[in-house]
Amino acid sequence: MCHNYKNLKIWQLVIEITNDISDILLEFPRHEIYDLSSQLSRYSVSIPSNIAEGSSRTDKSFSHFIDISLGSSFELITQHIVTKHRKYINEETYKTLENKIEEFQRMTMGFQNGLK
Repeated sequence: MCHNYKNLKIWQLVIEITNDISDILLEFPRHEIYDLSSQLSRYSVSIPSNIAEGSSRTDKSFSHFIDISLGSSFELITQHIVTKHRKYINEETYKTLENKIEEFQRMTMGFQNGLK
């Protein structure tokens, strides 16, 4: 079954997260450009990309791509914690994005259960 990924709430939410991270990275110190900021950018873009790629597959295969997206979202939240620890973002920005990522994870797990 082919899913229109652009209509999926999980994809829409993670695009919002990706854009939020892009905005945050504009404020990062220059020395992080090839380290933490690069990782944050790559992971945030890979999450919706995997959802989009998997959407054209069978539900079983799509579930595998959802697994990859979920894994990347847990890596992303870990890097987000490091970002806060290094004081690159304030508490409010941290909590807002953390809540969105956790909401994405809950929604995605529910969506994935529906594929099985």
